[in-house]
Amino acid sequence: MEAINFDYSKAVNFFKKAEMDNLSPFAKIALHNLKEKEGVGAEFTDWVDWPKDFLQSEIERINQTAQKIRENSDVLVVIGIGGSYLGAKAAIDFLNHSFYNLLAPSQGFPQIFFAGNNISSTYLNDLIEVIGERDFSINVISKSGTTTEPAIAFRILKEKMIDKYGKEEAYQRIFATTDQSKGALKKEADENNYESFVIPDGIGGRFSVLTPVGLLPIAVSGAHIEKILQGARFARENYLVDDLENNQAMQYAVLRNIFYRKGKVNELLVNYEPNLNAFGEWWKQLFGESEGKDQKGIFPCSANFSTDLHSIGQIIQDGQRNLFETVLNIQTARKEIEIPRLEENIDGLSYLEGEMMSSVNQMAYKGTMIAHTDGSVPNLIIDLPAMNEETLGQLIYFFEMAVSLSGYLNGVNPFDQPGVEAYKRNMFALLGKPGYEDISKELSQRI
Repeated sequence: MEAINFDYSKAVNFFKKAEMDNLSPFAKIALHNLKEKEGVGAEFTDWVDWPKDFLQSEIERINQTAQKIRENSDVLVVIGIGGSYLGAKAAIDFLNHSFYNLLAPSQGFPQIFFAGNNISSTYLNDLIEVIGERDFSINVISKSGTTTEPAIAFRILKEKMIDKYGKEEAYQRIFATTDQSKGALKKEADENNYESFVIPDGIGGRFSVLTPVGLLPIAVSGAHIEKILQGARFARENYLVDDLENNQAMQYAVLRNIFYRKGKVNELLVNYEPNLNAFGEWWKQLFGESEGKDQKGIFPCSANFSTDLHSIGQIIQDGQRNLFETVLNIQTARKEIEIPRLEENIDGLSYLEGEMMSSVNQMAYKGTMIAHTDGSVPNLIIDLPAMNEETLGQLIYFFEMAVSLSGYLNGVNPFDQPGVEAYKRNMFALLGKPGYEDISKELSQRI
């Protein structure tokens, strides 16, 4: 298997080797605490060994269920929020045709839509119109079953499904990914005999893409989930090495810490392929929710070049020097197209005639990297051999390992998210949810 490669050669002018050497012992301690479950949040680190421990029988059941959905449904609606949908959306976009949902019906695959990740009545009504009278299935993903956004969407779409099919058939079209033993969704799934998959207790939502949370919808899209896990297993062997010189995930974590200490408090994840846009959204949650604590943390942003060079390129080049870039560089395009030759040079592109578009994209990447580093923006490069399952599995594991080490280096628990609860408490109080009466009056006076 060809490995992804982390390259920091375009950032060496922005730090001293001694800085990496000084942090090396602390990075090794962080890795030890992660591997041995001796660090804070250790109860949520089962993802470390998950690629090798995941049962083959469960992989086969996921594939069988995915085949069932493909055979009886024109649409799959995945209901979830945060880690319950971002990883699946990122993977499906990464691995499939740029216009998957438009082509899926003609290729024997269901369209895959996501719901329960917002509270927009317009969005949900529009989705119901798109489904129309076609056959559909639901994969509802929630540890508790009471998270507001997915719970509302599930209640509404479940009613539509029951109206269409009746309870008996509707319940055969609902697939629940939830807690193993407790929670409202688990109780409902048991009572109604939904086929169910388990969200492991020891893996938090933003680390769950390689569990049934992500793998079921990914499998429905036709991807080979075994190959994704194979890539993650390969990465695990590389990133559990207790040696900064040979552990690229550790290098990335250390360099992020160095840049943060130098005032580079914003990180821009850059891609040059639109199919990676959703991956940037997954990455933002992984890093933002893992590191943003105790008034600390690098703010994660993402951008699609060359598109965004025509919108935010100016501020990157000449704005405040408080950011660095991590670039996802696809080395082999999935598809090629040649720039045609014309008799007249009307558009001024005669110098590109006969060139492949991917070559132009590569020159855009290299030219941008030179310009931005000249403008004092460090560039960290992650070379991806191709956009396939093995590469995706490696990349997911690389970032999960790196953010865990980075959080430990910065003195925070990378596996909790206490700040997420603040908005929920206020929303519940303003909506009159029982148990929040003590703060509802005060909040009502503040709005």
